[in-house]
Amino acid sequence: MRIVLMPNLTRNEAFKVTAGICESLKNLGAEYFFSTEYKNDFEFTGAEFLPIEEAVSACDAVIAIGGDGSIIHAAKLAVTAQKPILGINAGRLAFMAGLEDNELSLLSRLIDGDYTLDKRLLLKTKIIDEDGIVTDKGYCVNDCLITNEEKQRMTAIDVALDGKKFNSYLCDGVLVSTPTGSTAYSLSAGGPIVDPELESILLTPLCPHSLVDRSLIFRPDAVITVTSAEDLPLCISNDGAEPIVIAPGCRAEISRAGLTADFIRIKSDNFIDILYKKLAQRR
Repeated sequence: MRIVLMPNLTRNEAFKVTAGICESLKNLGAEYFFSTEYKNDFEFTGAEFLPIEEAVSACDAVIAIGGDGSIIHAAKLAVTAQKPILGINAGRLAFMAGLEDNELSLLSRLIDGDYTLDKRLLLKTKIIDEDGIVTDKGYCVNDCLITNEEKQRMTAIDVALDGKKFNSYLCDGVLVSTPTGSTAYSLSAGGPIVDPELESILLTPLCPHSLVDRSLIFRPDAVITVTSAEDLPLCISNDGAEPIVIAPGCRAEISRAGLTADFIRIKSDNFIDILYKKLAQRR
């Protein structure tokens, strides 16, 4: 089995955890390699270094080491190559991690094929100009955030469902998320926790100037369109990436992607088990 490792070395424990993973994989007879961007950071016996696209394309699975942000970054690369991904926690909560740093002995199940795949819904985002031309597009594992460009005041944002306007929010922005992302920014913004097996799309207004504007849950095939109600620039950020400007007169369209993120599940714990275990750390 060939595995590409993607550690986030800004995490304090990531180097130690990565070394343990390499040792385990070597003992199990698996091949493992890294992106060439890590070549000057460390050397592990038996490791190969390849350009990241080539590495992901050549592997059978991706292992991301870090927190949820690291796992999301790796998942986007894995999705485009249709490879499964296993997250190993070297951060804090890491809801998306399949193993903790003290569970590396369970990697034998990965090599033996003794695991299942959680196929998580993804969102695709498009920026569309006044002539109907798509000027930018992307994918979200967790969420996409749409705010005013200055981010220093409330803004009026129109939201439509399947082409029909249903609300105009006066708020700091709107967050459109997947069930996977319901335990991330959406949760902090007062949104509901949604079991990832319940495929759906969540919309949460951020700090709305209203007592009745709360989170909404839509069917998975819904198409959500967001525009400025004030003919001002907005910006959109997918999974915390660098924001992209939505010019006046343009719109953002968010819908279900045709791909899924395939997360490797080695342990038998379910979503509720993971949820309460992780949230108990923050009480």
